[in-house]
Amino acid sequence: KVEEFRTQAALIRSVAAKVFEERGKTCEFKVGTMIEIPRAALTSHKIAEEADFFSFGSNDLTQMTFGYSRDDVGTFLPTYLENGILLDDPFVTIDTEGVGELIKMTVKNGRAVKPSLKIGVCGEHGGDPRSVEFFSNEAGLTYVSCSPFRVPIARLAAAQAVVGRN
Repeated sequence: KVEEFRTQAALIRSVAAKVFEERGKTCEFKVGTMIEIPRAALTSHKIAEEADFFSFGSNDLTQMTFGYSRDDVGTFLPTYLENGILLDDPFVTIDTEGVGELIKMTVKNGRAVKPSLKIGVCGEHGGDPRSVEFFSNEAGLTYVSCSPFRVPIARLAAAQAVVGRN
């Protein structure tokens, strides 16, 4: 809920002010939020009024949108892939039809309120070339973040997405 964000943002700013006063130094900082559950995506227009940025927790958003437990997915996902129920593992390549639509809606609604809203993704999808292309060319995200070993792939995929867009 946006009230939760307001409460936490106020706490962060209060602590920062105390630290700045104690140290005699300041710096600019932004307070944003992870969008990890469908409800946050659905209320993004309200959250955008308060947040400086959004970062999609794509793994959690995928889990919550599908209703899959990552602890149990290994017991049925191979069968789903084998039988064509799913074309890709949604924890590897973003599900553009479901999770992707939530992401696009969140971006649209958030930027309708705050056009300069910085929006990115944090998670393993940030290192998957097809997902990066979606985030860049279809969803309009500003950045991707992923685990260190995926950074070279993510950088190459982001560059390819920009070239493909132009």
